[in-house]
Amino acid sequence: MVAIRSEVDVLNVTVTDREGSLSTYNDDVVSLKHKVDKLPAQLVTLDSKCEARSHHNNIWIIGLPEEHGTVSTLLKDAFGSGKEPVVDRVHRSLQPKPKPGDCPHPIMAPKARAAFNDIRRQLRDIPDINLVLVQSWFSPDPGPGPGPGAVLVLVQSCLVLVPSWSWSWCSPGPDAVLVLMRSFLSSRGQQSSRGGDEENRGGERRRLPRLKIPRKIWKNRKQKNHNQQQEEEQEEHEEEQEEQEEEQLEEISRRLIIREEQLFSQSEQEQQEEEQEEQQEEQEEEQEQEEDELQRELEALRLQILMTVHNTFTSSSSSSSSCSSSSGEVGALRSAVASIQQQEAQDRRWAGAAGGGRRVPAWRPLKCLSSHNELLSNMVESRLKEAAEEEAGGAGGAVGAGGAGGAHQLSSPVKREVCRLGKRVKEDLLTVVRTVVDCYPPHMDVLNVYAGLYQQRFSTRITQLAAPGLQNQDCSYLLYWVNHCYPLEVLKHEELDGKIKTACLGSLLLQENRTQLEDQYLTHTEDKVKSCLSTALKKEEENWLSGKTPELLDHYYFSPLAVDVIQVIDGFLTEFRCVIGEQSKAERITAHLEDFLSSYKTSMEDFVKGNHGNVRSVMKAHLACEEQFRDYITGTGSVSEPQRRRCLDTLAALKDCGYRCLTCPSQLKVCCSQLWTSGWLDGSLPVVDSLLDSLNQQLSDLTHLKPACRRAVLSVLHQDVCLQYVKRMMKTRKKSREQQLDGAQRMIEDAQKINDFFTEGVRHDSAWLCSMFCTIAEILRLQDPGSVQLEMVCLSRTFPDLSDAHVSALLSLKTGLSAADVRSIRRSVEENRPLNASSNHSPPFFSMVKVKWINNKINQMGLKA
Repeated sequence: MVAIRSEVDVLNVTVTDREGSLSTYNDDVVSLKHKVDKLPAQLVTLDSKCEARSHHNNIWIIGLPEEHGTVSTLLKDAFGSGKEPVVDRVHRSLQPKPKPGDCPHPIMAPKARAAFNDIRRQLRDIPDINLVLVQSWFSPDPGPGPGPGAVLVLVQSCLVLVPSWSWSWCSPGPDAVLVLMRSFLSSRGQQSSRGGDEENRGGERRRLPRLKIPRKIWKNRKQKNHNQQQEEEQEEHEEEQEEQEEEQLEEISRRLIIREEQLFSQSEQEQQEEEQEEQQEEQEEEQEQEEDELQRELEALRLQILMTVHNTFTSSSSSSSSCSSSSGEVGALRSAVASIQQQEAQDRRWAGAAGGGRRVPAWRPLKCLSSHNELLSNMVESRLKEAAEEEAGGAGGAVGAGGAGGAHQLSSPVKREVCRLGKRVKEDLLTVVRTVVDCYPPHMDVLNVYAGLYQQRFSTRITQLAAPGLQNQDCSYLLYWVNHCYPLEVLKHEELDGKIKTACLGSLLLQENRTQLEDQYLTHTEDKVKSCLSTALKKEEENWLSGKTPELLDHYYFSPLAVDVIQVIDGFLTEFRCVIGEQSKAERITAHLEDFLSSYKTSMEDFVKGNHGNVRSVMKAHLACEEQFRDYITGTGSVSEPQRRRCLDTLAALKDCGYRCLTCPSQLKVCCSQLWTSGWLDGSLPVVDSLLDSLNQQLSDLTHLKPACRRAVLSVLHQDVCLQYVKRMMKTRKKSREQQLDGAQRMIEDAQKINDFFTEGVRHDSAWLCSMFCTIAEILRLQDPGSVQLEMVCLSRTFPDLSDAHVSALLSLKTGLSAADVRSIRRSVEENRPLNASSNHSPPFFSMVKVKWINNKINQMGLKA
């Protein structure tokens, strides 16, 4: 039973899927049938519209030989007019090439309104004309002279001109003209009835099979069909509107300009010719009526142009607009801009003609460009005002700090308004660069025009919001938009970058207002940073004094203090770079890091002096903190160089405090006091061996110390051992030659033991210490003054901090050198000392060895140069 039920469930699901598919297919079939039923009616409408339009202002020339070309000259000479009529387009009918002796292709000049009106004006004095013989000089013969004539026929607002020499291919005389006209009228009638013939060409259409739809989905199908029918009717309404606007504004503008030129040129000619006639008053009245009509049409054109420009952002703001309507609006805008250019050019022509005494239309200049610019300003102001007044829930995803949820997620009305304004500016500028720019000529630079208008309005509103008394959070958000989001995320958007002249736009806020906001932001930020750092140090001190042992992380003691402080400083600096971005003002934030490190060092020193039971474990954890602070300060670029030096000095003091806490530097001085004694010189007193055994016991307690910190402690301890060794050596008085040789040998052996002890299992660069010991031992071994001088110069070049006192102290161990040799060696060392200490690769060493006693002795002996 279970298996049967499963199969039944599967079949039910399958049947449900098939019913859904059938419903979808049936909806598609009904929709297609509805569209197909409407196509014949639309075809008839379009055919009648095209036929009606094609019957106006056309000129047909029948029988003109194929090699003849210039129609304007033919019309001019045929009617004896003083100028050639304006004919825009001329072409022969699309028919197969005629055979010799057949009638040539008719020539058609469609929409030749100007020429048509010129010809009708010349024939207006002849009433009820149907057939007129007009004298013409055209002849089929190549020789000059007047021809026999031509025939002009008015047929349904068309002028049909039949040159008389074309009668040769038919029987001569007026009867041939009637034959031509019957052929012409017959072809026109066939064209007008072609649409109706094609409508029924296929006969009866085959009826589509009707699908059987289940009863339970019939209601849903009816509702879907009803909604779909409403959508189709709306689409058809939009298509009809588009068809009504098929006649582009550019074409309308061009025709009106031609009418204007003809009207005013005609008025001047008629005024000159009809000064002597009695009917002047009637003609002047007719002229005024035509001028009034033309002015009304021009004003209507100007309003239509402005309406088209006003709809620039309509398609982008409506999500339901289709691609076809959007492309239609772009085409209308392009045509409107072309019309503006035409009217501006016409304004300039009439301005130039005004100085020559020519009568200028009263409506000129039309100033379409000025009206267009004023409209853009009003549009920008209106769109930003609408964006500012939008409901919080209606704002979409914001630019920058608005978050993915939109402006309604921001905490204050000021933030939400600024976010909506910035979002509107960005969206509209992207619309301009994507669609509007292509509709304008390059010299108009419409993108920068819009950018300037939007910035002007945006800046005005930002200045109003930046009034005194602004909340601190709103202050930082305004600065974020002024200094970061608007210049970088809007103007530097990948589609706008390089196209907007940002240098000409400037900042959204004046320097005075921006400085006021920045001071308010920095003061508030400083208080927050100081409070956060103080709280972190206080919490850490409480942990120390409570006797707690720091937590173990990866087998070493760890304190979160450095991580917390670095996150606080870095977070505020990151916010600062977005809100202000001026690096010099970041010192007001990093100065609190310097103060914190100083307080941190003082607290650690006081804690070490207190002899607490957890002092060694706490110090191990905070040596790791010192390393983290050092890496951050040396790696970040937000700390100025003077601040960096002071911070590193503070960290060095903190590190030295930890070194003294974990080791016993006083024992080194006691152990090294046995150097250069007779027992050490003859090898019977193992001074260095005893020293290293003592250090080995101390270092056994360096467990749970971060490996990098352990290496640093060993490096400092290694250097400290060498310092105590050299200090003891330089305090030694003159030795005999044998003692110098024994001391040199002991130094080489001790240097190798010390180096092996500190480098065993630990990687740190200490070879320079061993090399220094070997060089000093060589100076003690050599007895020749020249060889000693060379070694001393080599040592001074490797260690530029080797002073004259150090040189004298080393030479004081030599018994075989005269005062002149000592002066020569010291002089050579000074002359060969490197000028640039940065060329030295060895860390400073001798500067930490104090030899004040040798200076007093040199002064007493008079050995100074």
